[in-house]
Order: sequence, then C-alpha cells, then structure tokens
Amino acid sequence: MTKEILIHQIIDVLQQAGFIVSKRCNIRPRSFDLAARKNETLIFYKVLYNIDGLNEETAREMKSLARYLGGTAVLIGAKTRDQMLEDSVVYMRYEIPALSVQTLYDYFVEEVPPLVSAAPGGLYVSIDGDVLKEARKRTDMSLGALATELGVSRRTISKYEEGGMDASIDIVLHLEELLDVALAKSIDILRGFEKKANVEAKQEKVPETQPDDGILNMLYALGYQVMSTSQAPFKAISKDTSDTLLTGISTYSSAMIKRADLMSSISCVTRTKSVFIIDGQMKSETVENTILIEKCELDKLSGTEELAELIDERTKKHNINI
Repeated sequence: MTKEILIHQIIDVLQQAGFIVSKRCNIRPRSFDLAARKNETLIFYKVLYNIDGLNEETAREMKSLARYLGGTAVLIGAKTRDQMLEDSVVYMRYEIPALSVQTLYDYFVEEVPPLVSAAPGGLYVSIDGDVLKEARKRTDMSLGALATELGVSRRTISKYEEGGMDASIDIVLHLEELLDVALAKSIDILRGFEKKANVEAKQEKVPETQPDDGILNMLYALGYQVMSTSQAPFKAISKDTSDTLLTGISTYSSAMIKRADLMSSISCVTRTKSVFIIDGQMKSETVENTILIEKCELDKLSGTEELAELIDERTKKHNINI
C-alpha cells in the first residue's frame, strides 16, 4: 500500500462520515496533508506509510496549527517499524494519536471507538476502575485474593481501581471473565482535544514575538498576532480580535497561484480568511477565496481595521463567500 492509496482511502472514509475535506497539500514541505471538518470537529491529518517517519519539528507545527485554529492533529499510517499497524489500536507519536485507516473508519463511520493503545512493551487497555471495584466487592473478593488470582500485587489492583494504570489485554480479559463484567474503557481518538483546543484557542495567544520576515513584521506592526510556520502551505497565521488570516507571501507567479488556491480550500475547512501578500505587482485581486494584496498597499495601512476593510471590499467585489 502506498501513501497515495492511503490518502484516497482516508478521504473516502471522511466523506462517508460527513466531513468536508480540503484539497490535498501537495506542496513541500508540508506539516499536514489534509484538513477536515464536521460541525465543530476540525482535524489536521498527516499521512505517512510508516508512522515512525514523523519528526518532532513536523509534530510540533501540527499541534501548534491545531491549537491556534481550535482543532486536533491526527497521524494516519500503515506500519510501524517492521510490522503493520493493528486495527482498533491507537499508537502515539510525539503526543499525536496515530492509527490505521480501518481504525479511522470504525471510529467515524461505524462509531465504534478503539479499546487498545500501543505503548513500549506491548498493547494495553484502560480499565474502568469504578466498575472493577464495584464488581470485586459484589463478588466478595479482597484486593489480595484478586491479586493472587491474576498473579500481580495488591498495589497493582489498587492502581487499576484508581484509574492510574492501564493493563495488558490478557489481564483485562482474565478480569472480565472472572468478574463477569465489561471493564475496558473506549479510547476517544480526539482525547477530549476538541474541547481543550477550543478553550486553548480562546485563552492562549500566539507568542508575542516580532517576526523575522519583513512583511509579517508589517502585519505585526498593524496589530496582528503572528504565528510563523515553516512547513504549512501558508507563511503564517495572523490574528486580531475579530479575524484569523491564513497568510501567504510571495511574488506573483504560477507557484503562488497554486499555493493561494490550496489556501482557499484549507480556509473553507478551518473557517478562516485567506490572504496573500504580493511582494511586487499582482495581476489579479483574488485566487478562488484568497484575497491578494500588494505589499505597497499594506504600506499605506495604519491598523488591523483598515486591512479588514480592504479584505471585505475585495471579498464583496468578487462575490467571495467566506
């Protein structure tokens, strides 16, 4: 299975699940391959045949983009090291959940969440500690008796009941058979990150550091918070109190048009505006939903309100729906 096949499979799964999906990010370098949204759920997907190919820098940018745009980062792959990813198992790479296409399908289309997580040493299941404690007491088993039955310490059983330790699959199966109760807790692939990300997006500001890039520095001087990117299709995310802008910078060229078109697709999914600052002369004022603005026009503005007015003016002029 190639990465190309993986991407087509992922798009098919997401569309079956009712997500709107951006165009594929086929411009290098790229911190993510697809953005997808369903209602308030926004996810940035990185696709790698081998999930171990994710590097720390890419993971950091994915998480930053997701955090500032109120979404979640997810890694989809086919194998790890020398073995294929197991279905219904969640792996983690740099705090990003990694899973197979089948697990993605089960989660979003079939609405069957995974139960197993991969960690150093094997596969583990999270136990519902309250259910375990209640079932143990109902069967009149002491901590010691249950520990002896399982071949573990009393402290281990206590940790299971406190929810402080995951257990191996064999242990969970043995417990469920012994106590005649379902104990495995399902895994939320998003791990509650949707709510957390939305809260963080409101509470956490883009770092108040002055950008190195000259044009981004002009936006910063106008009053925007600017988060530079190194691998995304856009140069930065620029924010003020009312707008979030996917921000590109380039001379006017065929490569710029391709990038602006991709930014338009992503902005529709992320519910942001897409703006490209042209260093030099431009031949059009828009590319799809992306507003083009010459650097010399930016020079004449004195605040975020004036830039917002210019963007709104061109949006209405060219009948762009944002």
